[in-house]
Amino acid sequence: MNIIISNRSDQPIYTQIEQQIQAAIISGQLKEGDMLPSMRALAKDLRISIITTKRAYEELEKAGFIQTVAGKGCFVAPKNLEFVKETHLKELEDTLEKSVELARMCNISKEDLHNMLDLFLKGDLYE
Repeated sequence: MNIIISNRSDQPIYTQIEQQIQAAIISGQLKEGDMLPSMRALAKDLRISIITTKRAYEELEKAGFIQTVAGKGCFVAPKNLEFVKETHLKELEDTLEKSVELARMCNISKEDLHNMLDLFLKGDLYE
């Protein structure tokens, strides 16, 4: 598992770790039952505080992506793909709603908004 931390990101380091591990689980790079690096090992590899890795793992556990087994470590939890999809769909809806509100404030037409979306999707699997 390769986690890249950006000091230039607006996101806290624990969030960057959490999102990259989530992406690895959702994509299948990390499979159900796979063991994650210990909090200490990950902190050492990334040269960050163990408190930061602990927070990332706690957030992942709260979201149902990992399970902690006392004395053994943290493991990828069984996936509930429908729940994961629903969570991401809700996040997407919230983001799109904010984008539409901003477009209205700036008097951007529906057609221009569609064109912008088409530009973002160009070259992706959606075409």
